[in-house]
Amino acid sequence: MRIETLWQLAALAALTGLGHATCPVGGDTSIIANTGTPVGTTEVRNNITLYITRPPSKSCSAPAHPNTAILYLTDVFGLALPENLLLADSFARAGYLTVAPDLFNGSPAPGDINVPGFNTTLFLSQHGTNATDPIIASTISYLRSSLNVTRIGAVGYCFGGKYAFRFLDDSLSPEQRVDAAFTAHPSLLEDEEILAIQGPVSVAQAENDSMLLPKRRAEIEALLKQTGREYMVSLYSGTPHGFAVRADVSNGEQRFAKESAFLQAVRWFGEFL
Repeated sequence: MRIETLWQLAALAALTGLGHATCPVGGDTSIIANTGTPVGTTEVRNNITLYITRPPSKSCSAPAHPNTAILYLTDVFGLALPENLLLADSFARAGYLTVAPDLFNGSPAPGDINVPGFNTTLFLSQHGTNATDPIIASTISYLRSSLNVTRIGAVGYCFGGKYAFRFLDDSLSPEQRVDAAFTAHPSLLEDEEILAIQGPVSVAQAENDSMLLPKRRAEIEALLKQTGREYMVSLYSGTPHGFAVRADVSNGEQRFAKESAFLQAVRWFGEFL
């Protein structure tokens, strides 16, 4: 597996110490929960369903990050996809309170978007910025006002990647926006959303992403440079769109890429949150 990093924070080897924790969670001692049963809870706040997962006990080796949270913004499969919940749990096991809002009001895309009868264009039109921004804004407000969070890192995968950028927007007040972001294979990202960022952002890209072709990858990198903000862009060879969430972990190369992207995010937030 070849990883091309355009703005490298540290060698990947420096991250390997994060691979295991001394405190078992759900019977799994690995910080990265690729399999198993999600351990978080589901709550409804302001008519929005939230998946909330907290760090293990203080006896664990994972560091605690008081007053800091991860806002987990899912792909189109939402909270119905176990891999999304397990990744949220993984960020909690890395020491962060993690909250994932239901961006689709209980009606995410089906596990197979090619199933007869599912209209992707209609689905995306029903869940555009007018519908999605208020859900995220309400979740940020809940984090800051009810959970006393002062620093927020947004994690966005695919559909959610666009919104990780949108909520770094300099037109938002500090209370309304997040403080740093990580995205993997972001989709539907517009130039203006990149240029408006007010904080640091890290991007994990798939080499074989049908939704983000090489030309667009280069454009995103050029736009990030224009912002003057700290950024990191990594390209994972041989990977398809969705690898950072839905990789086939029985395949060693795909598992390595998924876990490396997760560690990229953890390292980023360790520096900027």
